[in-house]
Amino acid sequence: MPTIFYIVPCASVLALFFAFIFYRQMKREDEGTPTMRRIAQYVREGAMAYLKQQYKIVVIVFIVLAVFFAFLAYGLGIQNPWVPFAFLTGGFFSGLAGFIGMKTATFASGRTANAARRSLNSGLKVAFRSGAVMGLTVVGLGLLDISIWFIVLNAFVEEVTIAQKLVVITTTMLTFGMGASTQALFARVGGGIYTKAADVGADIVGKVESDLPEDDPRNPATIADNVGDNVGDVAGMGADLYESYCGSILSTMALGASAFYAIGPQMQMKAILAPMLIAAAGVLLSIISIFTVRTKEGAGMSQLLKSMGTGTNLAAVLSAVATFGILYLLGFENWWQLSLSVLAGLAAGVIIGNATEYYTSHSYKPTQKLAEASQTGSATVIINGVGLGMRSTAIPVLAVVCAIVLSYLCAIGFDIHNMMSGANLSKGLYGVAIAAVGMLSTLGITLATDAYGPIADNAGGNAQMSELEPEVRERTDVLDALGNTTAATGKGFAIGSAALTALALLASYIEEIKIALDRNGELIDGVKGVIDANHASILDILNHYNVSLMNPAVLAGVFIGSMMAFLFCGLTMDAVGRAAQKMVVEVRRQFREIKGILTGEGTPDYKRCVEISTKAAQREMIVPAMIAIVVPVLTGIVLGVAGVLGLLIGGLGAGFVLAVFMSNSGGAWDNAKKYVEEGHFGGKGSQGHHATVVGDTVGDPFKDTSGPSLNILIKLMSMVSIVMAGLTVGFHMI
Repeated sequence: MPTIFYIVPCASVLALFFAFIFYRQMKREDEGTPTMRRIAQYVREGAMAYLKQQYKIVVIVFIVLAVFFAFLAYGLGIQNPWVPFAFLTGGFFSGLAGFIGMKTATFASGRTANAARRSLNSGLKVAFRSGAVMGLTVVGLGLLDISIWFIVLNAFVEEVTIAQKLVVITTTMLTFGMGASTQALFARVGGGIYTKAADVGADIVGKVESDLPEDDPRNPATIADNVGDNVGDVAGMGADLYESYCGSILSTMALGASAFYAIGPQMQMKAILAPMLIAAAGVLLSIISIFTVRTKEGAGMSQLLKSMGTGTNLAAVLSAVATFGILYLLGFENWWQLSLSVLAGLAAGVIIGNATEYYTSHSYKPTQKLAEASQTGSATVIINGVGLGMRSTAIPVLAVVCAIVLSYLCAIGFDIHNMMSGANLSKGLYGVAIAAVGMLSTLGITLATDAYGPIADNAGGNAQMSELEPEVRERTDVLDALGNTTAATGKGFAIGSAALTALALLASYIEEIKIALDRNGELIDGVKGVIDANHASILDILNHYNVSLMNPAVLAGVFIGSMMAFLFCGLTMDAVGRAAQKMVVEVRRQFREIKGILTGEGTPDYKRCVEISTKAAQREMIVPAMIAIVVPVLTGIVLGVAGVLGLLIGGLGAGFVLAVFMSNSGGAWDNAKKYVEEGHFGGKGSQGHHATVVGDTVGDPFKDTSGPSLNILIKLMSMVSIVMAGLTVGFHMI
């Protein structure tokens, strides 16, 4: 094991140490008045109760899948024997990241509200540092999990040659990504259904029908809404980005082992270490950049965005510089060209973030125009919001396209002819994969800006329910509006990285197919004639399985993959709709039957609304999650390798664009409402306000349930396909 490798586990420990420091700093803050403490306790208990129920279901699913993998490995001999264990640890660490982030958020929201009583900067500092706990926990646990498995497998895996051993180690490590993706999908879907059912119910009955302010204590769904922000936007998001982060690193490691197989194990090891070291450097630079985020009292949205941008942009620039140094020290011949691949990923991330900010922040014209549409009713708000979301896909898609082409070209020495002919395909794809690592290398701070949003939102709710001074609510509203934008930006980063990572996972899938063929001792018809699977190139495998657009199995897979994106969104949107209907009925019942609620003399039954969201989320999350696991398996059995590749390509293309559309539409609708509430176009209580509230309720499942779940769907289908490669090779019908 090279000595330089140990920088990676050290960086993970450092990230967890600073996460603990920020957590302790937050806990030392005053939680405020007895009322503020009581409200925070309600939210904390509800969030923990929900997560406990969710984990019970997830544990059962994981046990069933682990037993199935064990049967494939030890019963049929078509699966790597380490897969069941790697799968379980991936799910455990993903769930742990979400749990720590959510626990921090539930303690931080009341303290943020109390800090906002002092100043805007105090509130921002508490919320952002608390969000940093989530960011640093995710990268810390991710690198720790990767480091442990690399050490364990290096000690126990035995192969004929060292080169073969490194390929087996890295492809085996990919399988713990499936555990992380599975847990993330349950967390995102379940948490998204919970939070949006409560949010929609609270808004429709509370704001539109009863003219109650946001987070009014008279609204029975208010506590459930605040609980939902934590279980969906914090716990779900943490698990989501944990698997994105690990997936990008693991796929690059696997590609590095295969791309440099012919050169020798020394070069393979360098290619494996590179993504881990870039991620480790990103951890250190994120910690430094977190301390630069601050603002002045009375700052507006543009100043706050600039404050956040200072930290994230500083981390990105420093990470780019560090990458050049890392690849040079590792001894890559094309170190500066490969560094440009990473730079392409970083640039794509910055472009996607800025484009998302432009389309979703009410500091810019698109969202302001959307708010203006409220003057002619809710229908025009919906129409304009859908159009805005569709238009907003252009820049992220073009950014990812440019990143793919540029990173590929950089990795193969800017030889366009080789790119078109497929020569050096593995090295080119390695460049694309390492670009995804570059995009997520500063996740420690970019996730902090994302996790900050739900904390600020809950702080506003606490301030409203505790009836704090109007200026406190004004400060938390500003922080909340900023959080909507940073959350949308974070989703853009996750979706963009998913596109690059999924492309790398396609290549990793082919490598796993090679291992399955080699395990069976098969010869294949490659572009160079009949050869053994172990020495086959990616093009050999594609030729062997006739992976072309003229193959009906490929076309069928493309259509199924495209359908999966829409079917998945339809199921999750329907789930939110059904749960929201029950919430609306319950809130109306309480207003009707519990005397004195609207006058403040009666006390709403908050617990009943929490129960409705909890039960709905537990029931509704199972079908969408299981479809994402079952469809790739069935596609492989029926259509074979060619069909699976078509499935993954179709899912990636449709899922990426649909995710950007839904995320940006939802963010714009939310901030259009905030813009009206600041006093524009009639202000709170006006008909225009009611119209934007309707838009916001439509956008809620767009941006917080279906949209962000798509990037997990894209990668989970890839991970399932990789894990099931042996089954596909051995039992496919076509």
